[in-house]
Amino acid sequence: MNFKHEKVDLGYQDLESTTEKSGRLYRIPEGIEYPSITTVLSILSEESIAKWRKRVGNEQADRISTRASRRGTAVHSVVEKYLDNDPNYMDGYTPDIFDSFRSIRGVLDGRIGKIYGQELPLYSDHLRVAGRVDCVAEFDGKISIIDFKTSKRLKKRKWVESYFCQEAAYAIMWEERTGMPVTQLVTIITVDDIAGGQPGNQVFVEQRDNHVKKLRDTIEVYYQRTNG
Repeated sequence: MNFKHEKVDLGYQDLESTTEKSGRLYRIPEGIEYPSITTVLSILSEESIAKWRKRVGNEQADRISTRASRRGTAVHSVVEKYLDNDPNYMDGYTPDIFDSFRSIRGVLDGRIGKIYGQELPLYSDHLRVAGRVDCVAEFDGKISIIDFKTSKRLKKRKWVESYFCQEAAYAIMWEERTGMPVTQLVTIITVDDIAGGQPGNQVFVEQRDNHVKKLRDTIEVYYQRTNG
């Protein structure tokens, strides 16, 4: 575990954020507020989520969502510490979190190179959105937007296209803020049950420009709704 880091100056330290009924907003240095890309892209899954909540009931849906969110946050925290070369990256976490992390450690060790930043606050005046990217780093030797996800079961590619749109947005934000183009998008998913109850992983590698149209169309729908 000895990842190399190269800090990139964004021109600001952080972005102030607030959470409203409509979702999260980020205030950029010029004082303008932009919606989070996660809030905007939730449009893509709102119908399927509504059907799922109706099927399992709101109480059960809330329990499942809370549990999944906590697990995702914990796994992401372990990954972040590991990539920061923190020798105590597993301190305070339960064995199930370690099992989830271990399922992707080989991917991290074997395919991630120089790291330019983690949990970076970004925004795009062109897209009128903002957000916090998981990781910008070399993946298989190519600078990439890298997103870490968790799942109970294997995902079909068509089920996670919103992930690719989110990463495409981060790629555009990153280029606006740094002048460094990023065209490769990487989604690394820890999977609880990949075969016979054993944890595993999925890795999707995508090209940014294949997802920009859907991204733009969804942002346009969001702003049409917001503007009444």
